[in-house]
Amino acid sequence: MPGTDNAFVEFSGVQKTYDGETLVVKDLNLEIARGEFLTMLGPSGSGKTTTLMMLAGFEGAQGSILLAGRSIGNMPPHKRDIGMVFQNYALFPHMTVEENLGFPLKVRKLGKLEREAKINRALDMVRLGAYRGRRPGQLSGGQQQRVAVARALVFDPKLVLMDEPLGALDKQLREHMQLEIKHIHEDLGVTVVYVTHDQGEALTMSDRIAVFNYGVIQQLAAPAELYERPQNAFVAQFIGENNRLHGKVVALHDATCQVEIPGAGKVQALAVNVGGVGRSTVLSLRPERVKLNPAPGSLPNVFSAQVSEVIYLGDHVRTRVSVCGHDDFVIKLPNSEGTVQVEPDAVITIGWKTEDCRALDAS
Repeated sequence: MPGTDNAFVEFSGVQKTYDGETLVVKDLNLEIARGEFLTMLGPSGSGKTTTLMMLAGFEGAQGSILLAGRSIGNMPPHKRDIGMVFQNYALFPHMTVEENLGFPLKVRKLGKLEREAKINRALDMVRLGAYRGRRPGQLSGGQQQRVAVARALVFDPKLVLMDEPLGALDKQLREHMQLEIKHIHEDLGVTVVYVTHDQGEALTMSDRIAVFNYGVIQQLAAPAELYERPQNAFVAQFIGENNRLHGKVVALHDATCQVEIPGAGKVQALAVNVGGVGRSTVLSLRPERVKLNPAPGSLPNVFSAQVSEVIYLGDHVRTRVSVCGHDDFVIKLPNSEGTVQVEPDAVITIGWKTEDCRALDAS
């Protein structure tokens, strides 16, 4: 997608400072394809929301922002033809659902018949036709959220921006609405730029995810690529749960390395982002990739561990062990027939493959 003629949104050398000193977005270069669902993910203060607000026109920016090949840097928000969904929905409380949807159409001076047709289509899309006469205060949180989505789409915008739109919903409803929005995007083919700090939300909905930290995109990739192959220690820690083992690189062999863990021995790992022999590194290993009681000689990394805690979570059992000098090492054991379950204080053997253990920067 990036680097092609299909780029629909382009950030080139974009920066944003506050108070003339605090740099919150640093030299941002990003291309978003037409019809793509791109999520900006990161902790609070990472620059993701500021980037969205610059695209929407609510924040000024240094550098170039193009929409469909046209510069929008000096264009006011209402002329950018962008739909927006906010975290608090921003519905007009005194208007009915139908009137809320009709407002952006009136602003654009569409005729009555055309307005009615677009409102009906939008209501059908979010399955709220029966609620057209209600006011926001008479709707549930999920219904209000769907109205906000419909209002952002009703005038057929070129681009839809969503700023933490599911943050106020409970877990079950939030997961339901993730799929609702994903399916609407797939049906309409509209370009969506979505901001969240929820990693599960990003993995569920996105075509690609841009992980932000300190105003810089740390990695830009499809969800599976991001989870399976994080390129630095921050991404590995922020996306999904991972075990972190600190050590020093003692040997490099093409794409792999050997890492000395103080007081615990050596680990064979994939050399992803290491400075060389003698340099410190952080090993990243997903809990679900750790094997319990591996067959002798079947894995290159095998260690004895003591079980500290066992937590039953339904579909899996989360087991915390002490190993390699770390007391917070986690294993996820599936709750399935044939899986050996363990008890607290038991001494067990665990192991993992070289390619499942990524040697990353130590910062």
